[in-house]
Amino acid sequence: MRDDFAIFILTHGRPDRVHTVKSLLDAGYTGKFYIVVDNEDKTIAEYRKKFGDRVLVFDKAAQAKTFDEGDNFDDRRAIIYARNASYDLALSVGVRLFMQMDDDYTSFSYRFDAQGRYGYWSMHGTMDAMILALLDFYESIPAAAIAISQGGDWMSAPSTVSMRRKAMNSFVCSVDRRFEFSGRINEDVNTYTSGGRRGMLFLTVMQAMLMQKATQSQAGGMTGIYLDSGTYLKSFYSVMYCPSAVKVGCMGHKEYRLHHAIEWRYVAPMILRENEGDTRRDRSSRKDSPQSKSKVADGKGDARRKARG
Repeated sequence: MRDDFAIFILTHGRPDRVHTVKSLLDAGYTGKFYIVVDNEDKTIAEYRKKFGDRVLVFDKAAQAKTFDEGDNFDDRRAIIYARNASYDLALSVGVRLFMQMDDDYTSFSYRFDAQGRYGYWSMHGTMDAMILALLDFYESIPAAAIAISQGGDWMSAPSTVSMRRKAMNSFVCSVDRRFEFSGRINEDVNTYTSGGRRGMLFLTVMQAMLMQKATQSQAGGMTGIYLDSGTYLKSFYSVMYCPSAVKVGCMGHKEYRLHHAIEWRYVAPMILRENEGDTRRDRSSRKDSPQSKSKVADGKGDARRKARG
């Protein structure tokens, strides 16, 4: 595994339930990983007892002063502080590239094989190779961040190799492409929608997938703030940050809940060919030429004759 890369597992208040570590090792990961906690976590000693020098601590209140939280609630039970602190933490441990992960991942898997066939294959012993491929891809494109898919992405995903214009949960980032997550809650959606409208590129690579514990099923982390406000408050942060493209709607089949809904045509810029302007000028010149006008006239005459006859 590359020396300039590390995985940052972002966690708070659950040192005995950092499931991601076991899942990484089971999948064959051999590289660097660190446990990122904040100085307001009352269980830091327990984290250090279990993970030793892998524990990185940042100043949460100081971090809060560096970006837009989107409100004046003064409630810091959110992951965004760790997300934005990760760049400086990466520099402190001497890595240039890093991948942010939550602490509740239960498995990693592939959704396509080497021939592009759709299916499901558990990741055993190949995590390093998958991450190296991700890093090669990331460094070859101008993306702010890329991610791998989550289980929920496959509720409506196509069974062909593809990517999505978003990034959530697991972020591959670089200290050389630093960007700011915004909004206390729903920070990933806030960032890829508002950033996408400004031309920032975020992608989800669908070939690989992570699975995690159900939201709000564990104490600690962001469970407290979700239980207090539900998805109602969470969804409106993204409306505030990108009102032209995000609205609040109902999600579910039998039991519905409020959730953000994104109009992607208003988020992702349309991609034009570099020679599109020349093509349009060529078409315009052909339309204005005498030869083109005569063909149009002949066509109309043929149509009139057919209609009469």
